[in-house]
Amino acid sequence: MRQSGQQASQTPGQHPGFFDRAGPFPLGQIAQHVGAALVHADDGGRPIEDVRTLSTAGRSHLAFFDNRRYVEQLTATDAGACIVSGGDVRRVPAHAAALTTPTPYVAFAKALQLFYADALHSKAAAEAADRGCGLVHPSARIDPGVIVEPGAVIGREAAIGSGTTVAAGAVVGYRTVLGRDCYVGAGATLTHAVVGDRVIIHAGARIGQDGFGFAIGGPAGRVKVPQIGCVRIASDVEIGANTTIDRGTLSDTVIGEGTKIDNLVQVGHNVVIGRYCIIVAQSGLAGSAELGDYVVMGAKSGVIGHVKVGRGAQIAGMAHVKDDVPPGAKMGGTPARPFKEWAREVAALHLLARRAKGGDSADRL
Repeated sequence: MRQSGQQASQTPGQHPGFFDRAGPFPLGQIAQHVGAALVHADDGGRPIEDVRTLSTAGRSHLAFFDNRRYVEQLTATDAGACIVSGGDVRRVPAHAAALTTPTPYVAFAKALQLFYADALHSKAAAEAADRGCGLVHPSARIDPGVIVEPGAVIGREAAIGSGTTVAAGAVVGYRTVLGRDCYVGAGATLTHAVVGDRVIIHAGARIGQDGFGFAIGGPAGRVKVPQIGCVRIASDVEIGANTTIDRGTLSDTVIGEGTKIDNLVQVGHNVVIGRYCIIVAQSGLAGSAELGDYVVMGAKSGVIGHVKVGRGAQIAGMAHVKDDVPPGAKMGGTPARPFKEWAREVAALHLLARRAKGGDSADRL
């Protein structure tokens, strides 16, 4: 049986989702499909309706654990079943069935493929079912006052608010939602996305494509992880030319109200960016990184996955953050450290270089 997919972070009735979900499946069938072992065989008949994160799962859902950062979420999860390694079975709550495997993420990727087989292929206009239609699908809901320039494609069941312009050659994909008074630049693609009002998306931006999700392990070496989340962009956001924003794996990629993103920025899957942030050109945010409100990232800076940058923090250009950053901190260097500490190190190296000038620097050091 297939039904309309529902993102983990959504409540019923908000959006029909972008992918079809199969199931429910008995847990024993899931265990066999993903190559995991049930700790208690009598759990095999338990019906599982969907896959979710540890923090959003309910009693009819399957989750997984393989990152120590989320151990508290594992012990507190409401999931009906969890895929874990053998050493983590003791952390699984008593109400949840445990499935064990040496590679929990690989097993979870296979479970996602079972429930969301069509998510392995992104939907753009989703026009194949209606090949006779033009560039604007007849099922799209386009409010009065919308401008669709020549060559733009509006996909099946898309929705566009009044006052919005979709420039020449742009694509607004299947079930994508655009609010009022937005602008989508020439050649931009916007799929698997829900966008607020007064959002500017400059030419060539790519929003809503697959996140870079591959589980490492198993005979195949790399297992592609279906990306069933979406991109949620709040009102008054601006996104620069040729910037890319990946959709989430389970939870959504989120861009907060009033945030301004420059050209050539990469935002990975599940990233959460707060309100009124500034992210300058050629910066990158790896999967599941989180920025609080009013964060500033200088040009060519980066944040690794699963790291949190606190409210009002400032990251200097070309700095790379590998650990959580407290609110209001100013960071610089690679790896990033408090700005004054980094500045002293640079000054000390400069002084050493000056002292060595005119002779063999190795001898002088």
